[in-house]
Amino acid sequence: MKETFTKGMARNIYYGGSVFFFLLFIGLTVDTVQKLPKTDNREAITDVVAFGKKIWEDNDCVGCHTLLGEGAYFAPELGNVYERYGKSTEAIKAFIKSRPVEGIKGRRSMPQFNLTEEELEGLAQFLKYANGIKANDWPPNIQG
Repeated sequence: MKETFTKGMARNIYYGGSVFFFLLFIGLTVDTVQKLPKTDNREAITDVVAFGKKIWEDNDCVGCHTLLGEGAYFAPELGNVYERYGKSTEAIKAFIKSRPVEGIKGRRSMPQFNLTEEELEGLAQFLKYANGIKANDWPPNIQG
């Protein structure tokens, strides 16, 4: 075995490693795409759920809340809020309508967005949909 590391050896390691990791990336991408239909709850997407996601985005809910671990950590995680509120969209809508609650020292309240009944229903249905996504036991506890 040679005791020197030549340019040719370095080039072979570089190209060999690049090809290996590129093939690994392609393999993992194919595996992920094949597993998505089993985990993403796509059969539950309706026009009402899509409308609820638009309400979620328009009101920048992710600016305070997290959804399945993505977003700000100022307010509670909402990936399991449907389960937390007894699997009731009515309870979610009632909670949103009851905001803000003043007097909690050291904590800001969730603002009142004055959503219509249709917007509340859409948002509640979107959160119900998000609860059905199989996210590998995320969030780790019921409180979010």
